[in-house]
Amino acid sequence: MIRQILPILLILGSSSWLSAKSGSSFLSGNQKPNILFIMSDDHTTQAIGAYGGRLAKLNPTPTIDSLAKNGMRFNRVFCNNSICTPSRASIITGQYPQTNGVLDLDGNIPPERQFLPIEIKKVGYQTAMIGKWHLKQEPASFDYYCVLPGQGNYHNPVFRIQGELDWPKNVITKKGMHSSDAITDISLEWLQSKRDKSKPFFLMHHFKAPHDMFENARRYDRFLENVQIPEPENLFSPPNGSVASRGLGSGLGLHHHAPWRLGARLGISNQLDERAYVKSCYQKYLKRYLRCVKGIDDNVKRLIDYLKETGELENTVIIYTGDQGFFLGEHDLMDKRWIYEESFRMPFLVHAPKLIQPASSNDWLINNTDFAPTILELAGIEKTPEYMQGHSFAGALQAQPKPVNWRTSTYYRYWMHMAHSLKTPAHFGIRTERYKLIFFYGCTPDGRNQSPVAWEFYDLLKDPQEMVNEYKNPKYQSTIESLKAELLQVREDLNETDVKYPHIQKIIATNWNQ
Repeated sequence: MIRQILPILLILGSSSWLSAKSGSSFLSGNQKPNILFIMSDDHTTQAIGAYGGRLAKLNPTPTIDSLAKNGMRFNRVFCNNSICTPSRASIITGQYPQTNGVLDLDGNIPPERQFLPIEIKKVGYQTAMIGKWHLKQEPASFDYYCVLPGQGNYHNPVFRIQGELDWPKNVITKKGMHSSDAITDISLEWLQSKRDKSKPFFLMHHFKAPHDMFENARRYDRFLENVQIPEPENLFSPPNGSVASRGLGSGLGLHHHAPWRLGARLGISNQLDERAYVKSCYQKYLKRYLRCVKGIDDNVKRLIDYLKETGELENTVIIYTGDQGFFLGEHDLMDKRWIYEESFRMPFLVHAPKLIQPASSNDWLINNTDFAPTILELAGIEKTPEYMQGHSFAGALQAQPKPVNWRTSTYYRYWMHMAHSLKTPAHFGIRTERYKLIFFYGCTPDGRNQSPVAWEFYDLLKDPQEMVNEYKNPKYQSTIESLKAELLQVREDLNETDVKYPHIQKIIATNWNQ
């Protein structure tokens, strides 16, 4: 059963801005920390050196790694839907999809439900949203915004800004610039000259990169040019866990032409045999991706350098994350969407010199609905608003013991059944510290386009790459039954019971005990 969190009391030294006062208030004196929330699009843990994966030896992210070296790396942070708009909606609202209404890429969050900036402004913060927004409606709850329309362009990006005309008619164009550089220029301009420096700031700085086909700034064209990128062990092992997932997904091989046409777009000859084709696609694909990541890392350094120069670094919490994970060839996949680890897991690094013991790490089960409550607690808001479903993990930053009633599992749901020809079936599931249980119900919300229904179960301790579905293994049956009961309770507790979707409910009822 999902477990609710008791208020966490941090007891810190008097030099910190987070000290034990009344209730769970963290503020010391009148000084509040600035909060810089940096998020990239599709930047996965495998491509961050601090997470120690196969790409770490390439040193792709020295600046981002320094945040972990001087702060805290979170190891078990997960999204509840591995697609851009729903993940961002959960971050800004602290709510799960059926509560905030954003199930897919068509969802939106109007100003009156942009809860994170609304709440943090109540305690004196000046707020700004710069970069990729992707929540359709005007980010009017922020004091300042300058955001990309939709996905935005990598080069010569156009931004929507506040102005005399109605949203979204006020625009500016950063000609001759790459989006990562332009977004950072705009944030630095706001920090330097457009904010009220008598107030603490909350800045959401969102990169477009490394989304989609990874168009890097030209100065990185030769980065890693003569380097052989390490391959994942399961590069030639597409999903095979059940009849519901077998052979599906968007990947690198010749059988993955639509809609990415990855090999053709990368200039790979389709006359190569399958193995050579996959290897060639992988090398070009990863180099383009990592060149975009290099641009992000260099621009994060620009932000940090500014904070150092102005003397604000010591009083600024810097959070670095991605909006979800991403496949970099694992299981012969690219893109995201699946509950499998590479897509499901999010990077989350926090740098706060007055608060965190350097080079520390945390293993609590956390998801993106928890980001808003944690940020609000860092800002001094003692109690998470009741309408938020996430929970603050601010206590983890000071290495406090995990509360005895912290969640025992985290929930996931992918709604966009077979969308965009990417062949990812609709599914939901839970992950505990050791196990993962997945139900592929395989249809659209109105019951159309039914694909095979199946369960998958993985023992992540013994099988971290999720290669062997143990759902039918007799030795796990009691564990699976326990997880099914927990999954039912989690769905009820989180308002995820599909009361509006009778077709899905029928599939669940028919196949629950298969």
